[in-house]
Amino acid sequence: MAPEVCEERRRLVRAGMIGGGALATCGLGAALLALMPRPAFADQAMDVQMLQTSASLENLAVATYVAALSLPFIGGSSANAMVRAFATRTRDQHAAHARALNAAITQLGGKAQPAADPVLSDVVDQAKATLSGLGPVVDLASRLETAAAQTYAHNLASLSDLNARNLTASIMGVEAQHVAVLNVVRALVTAGVPQLIALDPSVVGGFPAAVGSAGSPDSFMKTDQARPPDEGAVR
Repeated sequence: MAPEVCEERRRLVRAGMIGGGALATCGLGAALLALMPRPAFADQAMDVQMLQTSASLENLAVATYVAALSLPFIGGSSANAMVRAFATRTRDQHAAHARALNAAITQLGGKAQPAADPVLSDVVDQAKATLSGLGPVVDLASRLETAAAQTYAHNLASLSDLNARNLTASIMGVEAQHVAVLNVVRALVTAGVPQLIALDPSVVGGFPAAVGSAGSPDSFMKTDQARPPDEGAVR
């Protein structure tokens, strides 16, 4: 048997992935083992870790939007109604995401994640002292939303559980919507025309407050309009 196959078996034995008598000799069993993908339990453990990290990002987003809504210019009486509606809807969507992710984690036998992402939590804590206006709040929210969307896009190729992949994809699309809305708000603030997101009837026809949450109408991306896999296939 090829030396590299035997070495693979020895590596797995040292790692505790196969038992003492399971493959007593370096024969056909070792060759098959070397050709197999990662064991299912290893895939499941990695899925749980990725889902726990995702839940930690959602928990942090909820806490950040709660903190933002406590600011008078985001959630108070002086706040722009569209901004307040967006922040409120987005907070609720992140809470729904966290619940769904933790449900998926427990279905895979893992422990639910009630905590926030430890690294980005430090970023949020450091930023709190700078949240003196709409611009810094939008920048912070955009950073968290972008991190979440990109994390989910990156994880999709690695998740082995079908339910975990479907859930992650459905959340990723909504996070991308959040980023898009925040990018528009940031562009208006940066351009010095924040009044264009105001609800003054004299400005752009007087948008209704519902416009603030229209960019992200659903907590999870639907697939009812997805096209069949073979619809555009070459025949």
